[in-house]
This record gives sequence, structure tokens and C-alpha cells, in this order.
Amino acid sequence: MFGFGKKHADLDKTLADKQEQVLAALNALPCPPIADHLVDDRVVDALRVDETEGGKSKRVVVEVVLPTMALKGKAALLTSIERAVKGVLGDVPVHVEVSSDVQPAVPMTNGKGGIPGIKNVVLVASGKGGVGKSTVASNLATALAGLGCKVGLLDADIYGPSAPTMFGISDGTRPGTAPSADPNKPMLVPLERFGVKLMSIGFLVDTQTAMVWRGPMIASAAMQLFKDVMWGELDYLIVDMPPGTGDVQLTISQQVVVAGTVVVSTPQDVALADVIRAKAMFDKVSIPCLGVVENMSYFICDGCDKRHEIFLHGGARHAAERMLVPFLGEIPIEPGVVKGGDMGEPVVHKHPESQSAKAFVALAEEVATALAKTAFDNPEALAQPTLSISGGSLQDQGKKPKKGLPVVS
Repeated sequence: MFGFGKKHADLDKTLADKQEQVLAALNALPCPPIADHLVDDRVVDALRVDETEGGKSKRVVVEVVLPTMALKGKAALLTSIERAVKGVLGDVPVHVEVSSDVQPAVPMTNGKGGIPGIKNVVLVASGKGGVGKSTVASNLATALAGLGCKVGLLDADIYGPSAPTMFGISDGTRPGTAPSADPNKPMLVPLERFGVKLMSIGFLVDTQTAMVWRGPMIASAAMQLFKDVMWGELDYLIVDMPPGTGDVQLTISQQVVVAGTVVVSTPQDVALADVIRAKAMFDKVSIPCLGVVENMSYFICDGCDKRHEIFLHGGARHAAERMLVPFLGEIPIEPGVVKGGDMGEPVVHKHPESQSAKAFVALAEEVATALAKTAFDNPEALAQPTLSISGGSLQDQGKKPKKGLPVVS
């Protein structure tokens, strides 16, 4: 139903008379690579007339519900929606109101447990250490948060936690606790920085002391960082995995529903074997590989602004092609990346205009869009909202560990 007041009645009447044409114009627009038709596929959720801020005039509002706020090509899509409405109604004020409804890309099956409130768990992994996996994970999480997603970062590298340093969490800072269903077992409350909820073993123990723990203890501690933390509602939980293919990887794959993994490598051809080994492990435990990202891909000289390929180039891309998985992009070497990690401010937040930051944002869009497409193609994972036109619809119109993590007070 449209409201018809004496003031601005022309705009109300115009939209009421031409609503079918407007819907047809919007439905002709695709939302690549998610949907073929914005209206039929429920991307456009509502169409109405309301007052602008201050109430001095009226505007047409198109409510858009995206499968993720980090959708690739979002800006172009919103522009095309505005143009389509104006193409039917003329030069009228149009506002596109954007929200998101992120759905799980993988249903809970095979006895694995989901983490309450978390839609998608994404592992950032590598076949070996030293490839910048933690840098990629921290900037991926920060980029997703900056794009408007609800994000957490779990630092699952028990032996060498990086999150405290990379997010500038000072020594001795401890997470809080909150009551749980078990009065004898409070939940940990994650820290938060740059819009990212954070949890790491580094927040719970003295990082200057060596973690002399056997494999099963490490795996048990990693699982408690998943399940004994009050994460709240998250679109994505990014997990900074330890290097290799050991106990932690196997335990997570057995006990947690994982939406997919991002494999990090370096440009050299020698990295090919490590990427293939990591991919093979995730294949064996039925975790989808979202793709391969090439970190430290090239160097941009400050003086000449020229691209220099310090290492042999293309190893990660060749690995992705060989394994028939997406190549997610190249992350350049820039001083700001290293400095940001050391100073506790990821380059995506500290230097958003740098090439590295833009590469990380592009990576975030690739990952989020891939998960959204998988969820969209899975009818069991998606709810079916009803499109409303000013108030009416179109139809109307594992085992528990024996010893817990240190509990801070």
C-alpha cells in the first residue's frame, strides 16, 4: 500500500501507477555471480516512497538485501538499481537501502558441530610456515569488517600466536568472561579491534613462555577457542591456522563445520608442492578449497613506482590451475604491510589506499562472494523472504577435553 498525502502526492501516484514497470526494470538486472533476476531472486526486497531526512521532500526507496555486504561488484549493482528506477520514473530522488542476509555455505552434516551464531567458518592455511598466512588472515578479517560484515578472527596457531601483535593487543590484556549454561564453566568474551572480534591463546597465557604441549593438548586447546568463546552473531569466522597438516587441522575438520579454506602460498615454483599437499589434506576431510592466494607476489618501488618480481613469479597461480581451484589474487610486498603487522594495525586499516590494502579487499570480496554463491545455490541453506511493496507482498500484491584453557578473571 502506498501512502497518498496531499504533499508530494505526485511521486506517490507516479510510483503507484508505474510500480509494475519499475519492478520489471529491476528484475531485468542481474546480480552476478549470485542471481539472474533481482526481484525473482529476492535481492530487491521492498519498494516504497518515504520522506527524506528533514521531511522536506520525498524519495523512492529500494530495499536491497544482499547475500553479503562484501559482494563483488556491489557498487556497480547499486548504481544500476538507481538508474533503472530513474529510467522508468524520471529524474526523481532514489535511495537504495542496503542490508545483508548471510547464509551458511555448508549445512551441518556428518555429525559435525556448528558454532552457535556463526554462519561461515573460513580457514586460512598453508602447507608450510613463513608464507605470511597470519598477515593474510588478519587483513582478510579486517577487510571484511570494513566492508560491513560481522567478523571474528580465531588465532588457532597455539605454538606461535600472532593476533596479539598484529592487532596491537598489549601484553597482559585478558578477555572477559560471561556466564554460560554451565555455572562452573564461564564463556570467554573475545576482544575487539577494528570491528573484528578476536580470540587467541596469546590472550590467555604468557607469550614469553614456550608452549611445551603435546599434539592432543594443542588440538584440544584449539577446539576450546572455537566452542568456549561467546562469539555472538558472525557472518564469518576467519581462522588463522598453524602451518602444515597436523593435529589441529585434523581435529577442526572432524568437529567443526567449515565453509571453506583459503590456501596461502608464495610465488616460487617450489611452493607448488606445499600448496598441493595442503589442498590434498582438505580434500581428504571434505573441506572445500575456496582458492589459492599468492602472498609477497611482487614489490612496488617507492621511487620508480615500478613492479619488481623479487621471487620467481606465478607459482601459486600455476598451482591453482593445476588443482582446478580459483586463483584468488596477488598480494604485493609493501613496507606498510610489515609495519602494520608489527605496529598492531593491519594495512587494510592503516593504509587503505595502498595496493596491498586494495588487494586484500579484493580477496575479501572474492571469498565472501564465493561463499554467498554456494549458499544461494543450496536451497536448504537459504530462507525465502517475501518481497514487499510499501507494506504488501507481491503475492498480496567430538568428545570434551579433560582440561580447560586458563580462565581469566
